[in-house]
Amino acid sequence: MDKVVIVMPAWNEAENIKEMIEELTKNEFPKIDADMQLLVVDNHSNDGTTDIVESASKIHKNVHILQQDKPGLGWAYVRGMQYAVAELKADAVMEMDADFQHPPRFVKPMVDAYLEGAEYVIGSRYIKGGSVPKEWAASRRAVSFFGNLFIRTVLLNFKIHDLTTGFRLTKVKGVLDKIDLEKLHDLDRFAYKVDLLYQSLKNSKKTVEVPLEFASRTKEKSKFNWKEMVSTFKLAIILGIIDKQRFIKFGTVGFIGYLINAITLKILTAAGSPNLIAWSLPVELSIISNFILNNTWTFKSEKITGFGALAKKFLTFNGTSLGALLIQTVAGVISDKVFGSGARQLTLPFIIVFLVLPFNYLMYNLVIWKTWKLPWAKKS
Repeated sequence: MDKVVIVMPAWNEAENIKEMIEELTKNEFPKIDADMQLLVVDNHSNDGTTDIVESASKIHKNVHILQQDKPGLGWAYVRGMQYAVAELKADAVMEMDADFQHPPRFVKPMVDAYLEGAEYVIGSRYIKGGSVPKEWAASRRAVSFFGNLFIRTVLLNFKIHDLTTGFRLTKVKGVLDKIDLEKLHDLDRFAYKVDLLYQSLKNSKKTVEVPLEFASRTKEKSKFNWKEMVSTFKLAIILGIIDKQRFIKFGTVGFIGYLINAITLKILTAAGSPNLIAWSLPVELSIISNFILNNTWTFKSEKITGFGALAKKFLTFNGTSLGALLIQTVAGVISDKVFGSGARQLTLPFIIVFLVLPFNYLMYNLVIWKTWKLPWAKKS
């Protein structure tokens, strides 16, 4: 039976934690077909939270408490996740608040999604069945919605609808164990959540969103503020740039290839070369340039070395590039018939940007340097 550990930071949550423990252990955990454990991460609370959890742990064997000394929500989760994996031998870890903003009844559908094969499960407020509190003012609804939309846009991730939620479940093997938790950005702020989510999405082979009806805090006020929001947006922008570095390099290499392509095309056109040669030879020269620059720069971490391996991979590269050659040649010949050969320098950029480059980027990642895996590909 899989062991799922809920990591729940709870600093000065005496008014909530007792009820939360009772709700989980008595009402929710028995419904779930998994070994459910609750790990409360405290930071020496002074309102009685520690005593409440310690007392509960003596009654419920699946309730644990961990004291950690570094300030910040991020460090609470980091220490909790490390303990859950190393000491409690968790197969999956769930992030959950102690203040009932994440209603306990949503734990079961999250765990069920994991048991059905998901490696990363997100409690989403912005899919069908999910919601934010009705009592929220319009301004707060707007900040939540557009803040989330901003991060989705910066990270260019529109498949996931809620990138700012804090209610998430992560499989340990292959996802969480690949993340250096102590090196997450902004661990002393809420912003760390964006980095953790960003890396988890990268590692997960199957991510599922589960509806979450987000609730208002029953006691006290939210600790989130404008400073936290600005920090979160700033980190999202940084991650967005980092995430697109490879594509930016690919685009630069592609532009160099385009220049080689365009200059050669112009020379061959001026020389009166046959259409087929005029459109195909420039492609091969740009292919050679693309292979060398992509191998030594764009895909440097997956760089192919050794004469034999390079020769073999270059042949494969040329093979996949036949698609680009065919695309440019066919599109070029058609454009000649429609616009005339005199318009080649005008039509070439459109052929390159909208047809050739997308095809090449797909082939480079799937076939040559193999940084992407098809969903149905055999797992390693």
